Formats: sequence, structure tokens, C-alpha cells
Amino acid sequence: VQLQASGGGLVQPGGSLRLPCAASTSIFSINDMGWYRQAPGKQRELVADITRGGSINYADSVKGRFTISRDNAKNTVYLQMNSLKPEDTAVYYCTTGIRLDSGTYYAVYWGQGTQVTVSS
Repeated sequence: VQLQASGGGLVQPGGSLRLPCAASTSIFSINDMGWYRQAPGKQRELVADITRGGSINYADSVKGRFTISRDNAKNTVYLQMNSLKPEDTAVYYCTTGIRLDSGTYYAVYWGQGTQVTVSS
């Protein structure tokens, strides 16, 4: 299983970034996908997840600002981040897993993280 996230960097408050994550062909078409983040000294947080059927959940902290999407033809999931705030600073991780009927998403495989820093 391979998950390759990219697109992180330094951005000013109010700016935007898009994080793509390329997944192995063998997993992308059958699995749900999710983005987590972890800031220094804080617990890891599920930011957004998307099922293979396109159902989406967001953390309250990013609703209205972040958009998760997937391109099945490219085996890629994206996290579009707009109106970024300093508190969005974290390492962002792409994952593949499963969303249960209860709505809870569980990551099974993790990619390497990509650092996002929001600062003026």
C-alpha cells in the first residue's frame, strides 16, 4: 500500500493550499480515504474523510474552509484548504481506511506527512 502526499508549505493567514495524495491503484478504488493532521503538543485530528461512493465528513474546525475530493481516474485524493488560519499549522497525513455505518472513520494505512505552516 502506497500513499504519497505532497503540497505542503508555508502560507500566510487567509491563503490557500491544495494537498494531493496519490494512492496505489490496488487500494484507491475500494477504500475510503481520509486526511488527519497533528500539531505539536496536540492530539491527532481527523480533518475530513470521503468514502469510495463520495460521501464526505468534515471536522467542525474546517467546515466551510476545507474541501476533500477524489479523482478515481488518477487514484488521487485532494484536500483543498482555503482561508487558512495559524491554528491550521500541522503535519497533514493522507490515509486509507473504512468508514463504519456509525459514521466513524478508521484509518488503516498512513502515508508520510506533509508540513503545512500558516504564518505571516
